[in-house]
Amino acid sequence: MKTERKSNIELLRIISMLMVLTVHADGAALGLPALHGNLADATAYDLWRLAIESIAIIGVNCFTMISGYFGIRLRWRSAAAYLFQCAFYAVGIYTVLMLCFPGRLPLTGWAESWLVLTHTDLWYVPAYFGLMLLSPVLNAGLEALDKRQYTWLLAAFTLFNLWCGWWWQGSFNPTGYTLVQLILVYMTARYIRLHVTPASISRRRPAITAVYLLSTMGIFVTSLYMEPTRAFAYNSPLVLISTVSLFMLFTTLHIQSRGINYAARSAFAAYLIHKSPLIWGNAMKPLMLRLAAALPGWQLAVAGAAVIIGFYLLAMAVDPLRRLISRALLQKA
Repeated sequence: MKTERKSNIELLRIISMLMVLTVHADGAALGLPALHGNLADATAYDLWRLAIESIAIIGVNCFTMISGYFGIRLRWRSAAAYLFQCAFYAVGIYTVLMLCFPGRLPLTGWAESWLVLTHTDLWYVPAYFGLMLLSPVLNAGLEALDKRQYTWLLAAFTLFNLWCGWWWQGSFNPTGYTLVQLILVYMTARYIRLHVTPASISRRRPAITAVYLLSTMGIFVTSLYMEPTRAFAYNSPLVLISTVSLFMLFTTLHIQSRGINYAARSAFAAYLIHKSPLIWGNAMKPLMLRLAAALPGWQLAVAGAAVIIGFYLLAMAVDPLRRLISRALLQKA
């Protein structure tokens, strides 16, 4: 019998993916202003976009925190289901567009669309699969440590990533788009699950809320002076603090909703659809650029939100078919 998913965390899963889409619609599609401290030259539009990015940049980290909190339990069926989900969208999108626009897409591209771990622009897909493969070792090792040992290990690994990775731009994890970053986030979430009680988090909720707000404001302030790639790096100390504090706040919520749980099942599909190279390069990014050129700031924000929600609703409409096929294939295997 399956355990019902916790709707507070499933709500965070939805919000995290909407944050990811927001970062792509804002920074990735339109490019972020690099002010370098020249605040006199900054427009209200520049500040608004940096503020939105500051709030949304923690989406990927929060999404991964969920896996760490519950723990990945690697089975061959779960690994196969993950790869099938990635292939379903990569191959499916390529196939549909190849049929709709005959002669424009080469067959070699269709063949490569099956290679979701190697021939992909989606860095998270192979990185998360790597995390899945390492999860039995991570789970066994972390659970064997006592709290003091785990605390020292996590602190050392975090400082290593911050100093050698983020500050000095070490190639192993310069901006957080790596398997190393996913391991760090996974370890952090496992620590919360194993060694931080829900009651202790609830008692400190006002302080944690303050930390979340201050760290998010800190991300915004650093973005006024730093290169956007540094200020909004997934392994930035302020981004990590904002991630952990928001995640802890969601663990204190008491929500149970079948609607939230159902909608959350399509969260990763929203990523796979909108960031598919054919969709991203020919639909989402050009659309955001056209909207930015035609609309003033507040109208662009509304239109951008509609695009983001539209992609999520599209994922919810298509993903039940993927789940149906996946269950049929894996049950027979």
